[in-house]
Amino acid sequence: MPAPAIITHPLPYADQLATRPLDVIDTVVIHCTELPDLAAARSYGERLLYDSGTGNSGHFYIDRDGRIEEYVPPERIAHHVRGWNERSIGIELVNTGRYPDWLDSRQQAMAEDYPDPQIAALIALVNALQMRIPSLTRIVGHEDLDRERVPASDDPAVSVCRKLDPGPRFPWSAVLAAVSLRRND
Repeated sequence: MPAPAIITHPLPYADQLATRPLDVIDTVVIHCTELPDLAAARSYGERLLYDSGTGNSGHFYIDRDGRIEEYVPPERIAHHVRGWNERSIGIELVNTGRYPDWLDSRQQAMAEDYPDPQIAALIALVNALQMRIPSLTRIVGHEDLDRERVPASDDPAVSVCRKLDPGPRFPWSAVLAAVSLRRND
């Protein structure tokens, strides 16, 4: 399988993120942006949130048409999932998810499907990453690692999942059949 075309588009602070050897990376974490488009995801990633002058971002972003952009090189530790950043690669799929009412208890359904070109690009990227980083053995969703429940924005007496991505519409069976990584359940 040929390596996918990847557009290098580093975030302004990418060089400020801590480095790591590639052999410590064992997990790919699949996210959905829960934003309307790649431009909104880029804008979110550029927001500075930490004293270090960095923010939250995945390593790779895949648009609905299958275009792949690298915001943070794998050698750098991106902030994409609490407690797993040092050992994982974050891949963000452009998808509205629960946007714009992420924590509204009445808006927890994720209705957008993942288009075939996007999933094909994801599979190609994961396979290319595994060739480059042989220590990769697992693939998981953000929702598998972050199970925290938080008060709903519309009713603090109700709790909702903080993260649901990539969500129930993500085609796990198709992806797992096409990559050699295992999913931790």
